[in-house]
Amino acid sequence: MDYTLDNEVLSVQINGELNSYNAEQVEKEVEATINGKTFNKLILDFANLYYISSAGLRIVLKLKQKYSSLTIIDATLEVYDILQMTGFTNIIEVKKALHRVDVSEAEVIGTGFFSTVYRINKDTIIKVFNKTSDPEQIERELRLAKEAFILGIPTAISFDVVKVNDKLGVRFEMLDCMSLKNAIIDHPKEAKEYIEKYADLLKKINTTKCDDPKIPDIKKFYLTKIDKLKADLPANYYEKAKKMLEAIEDRRTLIHGDCHFKNIFVQNGELLLIDMDTLSIGYPIFELAAICASYTLYDEDEAGNSEKFFGIKYEDALNLYNSVVNHYLGQDDVAKKEKIKLVAYIHLLWWNRVNEPNNMVRYEGVKERLVKLLDKYDDLDIGV
Repeated sequence: MDYTLDNEVLSVQINGELNSYNAEQVEKEVEATINGKTFNKLILDFANLYYISSAGLRIVLKLKQKYSSLTIIDATLEVYDILQMTGFTNIIEVKKALHRVDVSEAEVIGTGFFSTVYRINKDTIIKVFNKTSDPEQIERELRLAKEAFILGIPTAISFDVVKVNDKLGVRFEMLDCMSLKNAIIDHPKEAKEYIEKYADLLKKINTTKCDDPKIPDIKKFYLTKIDKLKADLPANYYEKAKKMLEAIEDRRTLIHGDCHFKNIFVQNGELLLIDMDTLSIGYPIFELAAICASYTLYDEDEAGNSEKFFGIKYEDALNLYNSVVNHYLGQDDVAKKEKIKLVAYIHLLWWNRVNEPNNMVRYEGVKERLVKLLDKYDDLDIGV
């Protein structure tokens, strides 16, 4: 038995088996470990507990009765099944141990700022998060993906959170598929068809109504962004940008928020989304602004970013973006595209401030172009 006490959280790790032969001794050791310590939360770590009998369950029940904050973590599948079958999961928070997956020899089929996607076999892909280490945040993404799936948005079916070395990931069950990026690049004769399907997918997302109050409103997020930029913009431009954002029509239709072609996979000709952590509701300009930023804006001050992130030249990324937006809007409308770009600059300036505050070349360039567009337009209506 081992224990740690950190920030008033006492974690007791019980190893091996907990049965009628050792239950009495284990109970004494647990009490000896707990006594005299000050804590607000008690955790039983079952990562290395392989079996628990009724005698062991009685110890857990006594602890729950004495310490209401008790939580069990990393329960193996066998132990979790016992806890669930006996009803303990109804009275105690129990978190299952994550299944471990080896991706050392797996094919990389997608890369992004926040994650890398591996193909494990023909039917399974694993999305590994580069920065996220919070299982609850990933569970939130899975919940959002299921919400979108129920509403009819074509999403890959996600199954569980997994452990990949010291990182977390999500396992998706899919038939043989490829990323939309590869589909467009590797099959140039079918590129036009894929681009039209891409634009149609965006429109389907942006016209799907969602009344779930747990799905965030993206306009509120952008108002938070512009407030963070108050010190970066001249007062009159800050006030104008804020009023323009506030005047954007409120809609309870879905926004993916990061729908570039590396987050979309092609399965039997159908496009499927695999990245849903940015799901929100709002007016479609926010959707188009997100892909505008991804495909076109990062290269304006730092040539080569498109090739670095997407693996394609800036000219090709720009053509792709224009083709998608033209099909989405039904026309090549310069004014609407510049309004989309204006919102994208607000996002990019905020991103720069939060994530890369020392990147002054991009910061000054984005601010200058944002101000020019604020001089040119008084509203952000794009007529969709």
